[in-house]
This record gives sequence, C-alpha cells and structure tokens, in this order.
Amino acid sequence: MTTIVEQSQQELVSARTPGHGMHGALFGRQDIFETDVDIFFTKHWILVGVTADIPEPGDISTIDIGKSSIIVVRDDDEQVQAFRNVCRHRGARLKPAGKSTIGLLVCPYHQWTYDLDGSLKHAAHMGKDFDPKCKSLIPVHTKVVGTHIFVCLGDQPPEDIAYLDQTMAPRLIPYNITHSKIAYESEIIENGNWKLVIENNRECYHCSATHPELTASFLPEDFGFCAEGLSEESLLALDEYEKRNATAKRNWENDGFICDAVEHLDVDAVTQFRTQRLVIAGNGESQTLDTRVACTRLFGDLTRRDLGDVHLWTHNSWTHVMSDHAVISYIIPLAPDKTLVRTKWLVHADAIEGKDYNIDKLTEVWQATNQQDANLVAITHSGTQDPAYTPGPFSTFTESYVDQFSRWYAARLTAHGV
Repeated sequence: MTTIVEQSQQELVSARTPGHGMHGALFGRQDIFETDVDIFFTKHWILVGVTADIPEPGDISTIDIGKSSIIVVRDDDEQVQAFRNVCRHRGARLKPAGKSTIGLLVCPYHQWTYDLDGSLKHAAHMGKDFDPKCKSLIPVHTKVVGTHIFVCLGDQPPEDIAYLDQTMAPRLIPYNITHSKIAYESEIIENGNWKLVIENNRECYHCSATHPELTASFLPEDFGFCAEGLSEESLLALDEYEKRNATAKRNWENDGFICDAVEHLDVDAVTQFRTQRLVIAGNGESQTLDTRVACTRLFGDLTRRDLGDVHLWTHNSWTHVMSDHAVISYIIPLAPDKTLVRTKWLVHADAIEGKDYNIDKLTEVWQATNQQDANLVAITHSGTQDPAYTPGPFSTFTESYVDQFSRWYAARLTAHGV
C-alpha cells in the first residue's frame, strides 16, 4: 500500500471526495509545489503588475517567479513589454527584483547592453563575426487588460486571454483606469500554500466573523447564503438585500454600466476568471469604513460615486474597482508554505494626497482584511499538515467557488499530463 508521501499528485487529486477539500499533501509537499509553479505560474497567464508600476518610458518592474525572473518595461513608444531577466551572454541577472528607471539595460557582469525593445546594442570583444541581432533579450508573452499586466512564461500562451480582455475592456473603459497612479502598495508573506490563499479569497463564509472592516461595505451574501433556518428578522434583511441589488443594477444599466456576472471558471476554462459589478453596503460609494469615497477625484470623467464594485478574480489575483479607487492584489508562490501577496491601491493620476484623498482612509479596509486573511491562511495551512487532518465538506451555499477551484485545479493538471 502506497503512503501519502509516495502517492503522485494526480492520485492525491483524484482521491478528493467530491464537495470536499484537498488532501493536506497537496499543500505541503515540495515536489507538488514545484509542479504547481511550472503549470499554474508558467504555462498560464498570471497577473504581475499594473501599468502604473511603469508610468514612463524607461520605467521597469522586475518580478521573480520561482526560478524565473522577468523584466516588465515601458519602451520608448510607451508600449508595455516583458523580457526574461537573463543576459544572453552567460546568463547573469540584469536587474534585481523591484522597480527602477533606466535608459538602457546593462548587464552588471560584462556590460552587454540592451535597448528598451530588448535588442542588443553593445557587446565588446565579440569579434567581427558576432551577430548581435541573434542575441536580443528573450521576450515574454504580455497582455494588458485595462491597467492589469498579464504575462505567460510558456511557449504557447492560452488563447482565452482574449475572452478576459473582451469581457473586461467595456467594464473598465468608463474608469480610464490606465490614467491612474499607485497611491499605496503593500507586501505580505502569508504562511500558507498559494492554493489556500486563493481558496480563502473565493468564499465569504468567514467574512462576518473575521472581517469587520470589509463587511462595512462588502456584502457576503453576494457569494452565497443559506436561507434555511433564518429568523424572520434575517429573512426580511435578506429580502431587502435582494431588492437593493435589483434596484441598483437596474439603475446602473440604465446609465450604460455593465452589471451582469461572467464566469469562466469551470474545468474547460484555461484562463480562469470571474467578474461582476457588486453592490456596496451603507452609503454605497466605496470600500471604506464609512462606505463613502476615499478619493474625491473620481476615475476618468465619472460624476457618479455610487457605481458599486467591479470585481475580478483570476487564479492568482483579485481586483475591486470603484468610482474613486481600485484595490488590486496578486500572489506569487514562494514555497509550499509561503505566498507573497502584493496589493496596490490606485487613484486618478491627477489626484493629490492630502487634498483629494487620505492614505489611511484609502487603505484601512484592505490593510486590515489582508492581515486577517494572512492569519486565516496560516492557521489553515498548519492544520492541513497535521496527521489528524482529513478534508471536510464544503458548504454548498457559501463555498461553491472553492469547490469549483478544486475541480479546475485537477482539470488543469490532467491537461498538462500530471
């Protein structure tokens, strides 16, 4: 009889009881982690930043992903490109992780020098027969959707990124979100597997008990609820929630704002995503403690503050775009039990700190929520590694998207021959 350590990743995935969580070994084993990075963060499209990371020509952002490293650059034509962070001479890293501004990319080892379009401009002592045209930087597939910069490190990027673009472009156009700036950004290293970070983000079963700041504006009912056994008072509140949703969406659609949910999540999806315009509680303006805008300079030419939350999930990111600001988070797996969560708060490019917005009000909800989620992921990862752990059942009312993610994960492994 094979032990858990000896079972293959596919055997462990296939052994999952339908409607239940994944086996703990899928979160803790190093070999499984390495396979996950190779498939889900190399062969799939992943979010690695926003256009405001590189606002001007010569601005670069370097991101490490597993053993790979990429340089995202805004070139002289103001186009966003990405290249492998590998010198074509003897492989030295051109830039450390982080952001900077350059005129040319110069290798620190032997000073091979590259233009912003990746072409090799200078390589000393290589002789007259050396052809620099054959040694340009290796390009990385890049797709900008609104302000989101997606890359695919694989040779054959999934074609359904076009569906994501087609779906999100008309939803984001009114915000002119490319004309934005980063007001604040944070990094948290969560002590848990990347799949647990995403699972936690895919449900709000935990929200009412653990996210007091978020639930001032965010309605957990948007992601499922169970009406069975509710008190008469709770049933009335649920009825009010449904009426409010219907009224808000009818009002938005009359003004030309897209509201319907689009789900590209099932096992036949490759570039997994979900989007919907969500109603904001309270005053209905923004994800703040008082549910009013945190930035009085709205995106684009917007005049309405109460436009809800244009919400987007992918398999390594989550986004909330409101009339006044956006919160965009993405993850990079570091180890079986370590996941980097980067979050960026965007405001209108012309907004002035201290006049149009206050950093504390802008960030207090998601700063608190991210830390609370980090704590939840840590205790869950630790528990899944306990020998006594056996996966429990998902709530069919509030955790259906977690189950969907588990099924998609298994299908993608199968598609890649694992």
